[in-house]
Amino acid sequence: MTDQLNAAAGSTIINMSDCYIQNLFAERIGGIQYGKSTAIYKFEKIKRAKRAALAAHPGAEIIDMGVGEPDEMAYPEVVAKLDEAARKPENRGYADNGDAVLKQAAARYMERVCGVSGIDPETEVLHSIGSKAALSILPAALINPGDYVLMTTPGYPVFGTHARYYGGLVHNLPLTGANGFLPELESIPAEILGKAKVLVINYPNNPTGASATPEFFARVVEFARDNELVVIHDAAYAALVFEGKPLSFLSTPGAKEVGIELHSASKTFNMTSWRCGFVTGNPLLIRAYGDVKDNTDSGQFLAIQHAAAYCFDHPEITTEIAAKYSRRMDGLVEVLRGAGFDARKPRGSFFLYVDTLVFGGYGPKDNPYRPQSRD
Repeated sequence: MTDQLNAAAGSTIINMSDCYIQNLFAERIGGIQYGKSTAIYKFEKIKRAKRAALAAHPGAEIIDMGVGEPDEMAYPEVVAKLDEAARKPENRGYADNGDAVLKQAAARYMERVCGVSGIDPETEVLHSIGSKAALSILPAALINPGDYVLMTTPGYPVFGTHARYYGGLVHNLPLTGANGFLPELESIPAEILGKAKVLVINYPNNPTGASATPEFFARVVEFARDNELVVIHDAAYAALVFEGKPLSFLSTPGAKEVGIELHSASKTFNMTSWRCGFVTGNPLLIRAYGDVKDNTDSGQFLAIQHAAAYCFDHPEITTEIAAKYSRRMDGLVEVLRGAGFDARKPRGSFFLYVDTLVFGGYGPKDNPYRPQSRD
């Protein structure tokens, strides 16, 4: 009887909460309709599908083409560095905006790996709890209601999502193979461009795998200056290149006057769950990012920052990881081309963007997967 009463009481509490809590959600997440939609974050949708497939087929080997994530651990020496730093009493407290270790390593990395000299570690670098956190913080520093953000599609949506939270608007720039998966800046309507504040770009690109060119970055700097835009370059995959050296937006003359660049340890050093990276570039933008960050988090654990700093001082780790991805990409491209896909190896990242095939009896007898026109 007691259990029945407790169950009834619990039911009453839930119903009473529904009466008013349902009316209190912010419009930015759906307002009164929050929780009634079946829409979920797309990466969570992919993970749920994978769990369901494994549950339905225990022991099956799943080829996961969902979230881009390294499939190996951080290198043993990096884990050892974390262990060493975690044992130091001076690293136990709040990190806030970090100490000098990661900042200085980031400045060295920008010069050694990206060819960007003169980065001031004190005023032009701050750590991030991963690029995603930085992209969610920066809109608070820049976006007012009615401001436009220029973003590419397909692309990583986090900056745009948070811009909308603050009443901003998003104008999407399609990425197509015809333009090398670079946005056509001249296509932006004048009425939108006049209200735009930020241009977000990402190269090597998620998910097309496309790389930028020095000429494109130079055009972006000119375009930003002419239209008074802030450029945010998400360079999470910058060092995962298969040939040549990484291309940084900040290596472009004038880039630091108009923007910032985000770097991450996640993909470049197999450290996705460690959540550490850095933001670098225009000192006024870095200061604004830091001010909002101060009121958002208390910083990443210093031991993780110091382990990431070790990585940024050892870019040969990324060179080995990129070589592995390059070998895998060669094999995947060969298999897909043999099956009729027009697959082409990108110059970097671990993304392969391929047109889908239409099945249903279209292919020739010697290759049923190669599409043809109907007779």
